[in-house]
Amino acid sequence: MFASFAAAYFISAALRTVTATVAPLLTQEFALQARDLGLLSGGYFLGFAALQIPLGNWLDRFGPKRVIVVMLAIAVLGCVSFAMAHSFYGLLLARVLCGLGVSVCLMAPLTAYRRWFNPDIQLRTNSWMLMTGSLGMLCATLPVQAALPHLGWRGIFVVIAGLVMVCMVLIATLVPTWSEANQHKPSQQVDVRKQGNLGIWRDPNFVRMVPIGFVIYGGMIAIQTLWAGPWMTKVAGYTAVQAAGGLFAINLAMLFNYLIWGWLNPKLAARGWDAVRLIRVGLPFSLLALALAIGVATDASLPLGLHIPIWLIWIFYFLATSFVSLAQPAVGMAFPSHMAGRALTAYNLVIFMGVFVMQWGIGLSIDLFVWLGLETVRAYQAALGVFWIGSALSYAHFWHGSQAAKG
Repeated sequence: MFASFAAAYFISAALRTVTATVAPLLTQEFALQARDLGLLSGGYFLGFAALQIPLGNWLDRFGPKRVIVVMLAIAVLGCVSFAMAHSFYGLLLARVLCGLGVSVCLMAPLTAYRRWFNPDIQLRTNSWMLMTGSLGMLCATLPVQAALPHLGWRGIFVVIAGLVMVCMVLIATLVPTWSEANQHKPSQQVDVRKQGNLGIWRDPNFVRMVPIGFVIYGGMIAIQTLWAGPWMTKVAGYTAVQAAGGLFAINLAMLFNYLIWGWLNPKLAARGWDAVRLIRVGLPFSLLALALAIGVATDASLPLGLHIPIWLIWIFYFLATSFVSLAQPAVGMAFPSHMAGRALTAYNLVIFMGVFVMQWGIGLSIDLFVWLGLETVRAYQAALGVFWIGSALSYAHFWHGSQAAKG
């Protein structure tokens, strides 16, 4: 069951990231500017976010199996449409369809795990699902770059469509339905304030997580899936192949990072280090790493002949920011299991609306600063400087909320 869900999320993550690898080809063929590239990549996340609220109700009512199989059929349509597109707006519509189709690939398994697994196992399965996502992102870098001369970017999307259909068969065959599942009944008394979607959005445990999900988590995904690549080519002066190698290293590091998180989380939880405490302690390192990446900008030479490539600095940022991934299971476990689908998809909506805004917003900011007269490198630095300010304010909101909860 885990493997079949993980296969679908693997493809979802690869589909999310592949635009960063094929961006130079799309930019050349369709004469895209930074804001166009940001909107095109963000269209995936716009489609992803659009269905999160109804998906929560569908998951709680019909179960993950039925919902994910139907939604993956839309993803197949989106991949085929992208491969056949001959205009920017055709690409954009296809990316929205792709986002709609895979919008349930993480929420379906997390909803299932919330009902079928104990809390410590939920933390592990969440991290290992993210690990499979990192593997998908990894395969969307150098392997896709190597396949491009043979398949072209259109052929890549045809192959992805075929893999999505394989995942549909695996899930239909291996995942039990709700009626067959050994569902855990909620043991806690349900607070009437938590009944329904509005109660979820008003709950203090949810509210304190919103800014870090929207800005920090959304921004991390936006940079990992799009802007890390252009940063390496436009700012650091890498070739397309070198940038793909840097993205490969970043995603490989994240794969092992989530593997270790899955192993550590139950042990840390047993010692009193819950998700909120880990986020509170870990996220300041993310702000430090982002400031370092912005300040250094390109490969750096240090005393004693030491050399630090910019992709290594970005790895430091992504590893430090991965603490925020614990917010998702924390939200799920803050609500009764029969509301898990609605709570998780509500928070996923926050995250992926954040990804859309951050991806497009960074592109718009870059173009704005260039228009104001900054050179390309300075424009990228200024755009991410604005993002750093938003991240710091988001963490301050979370810290204040967690301190209030402790009090």
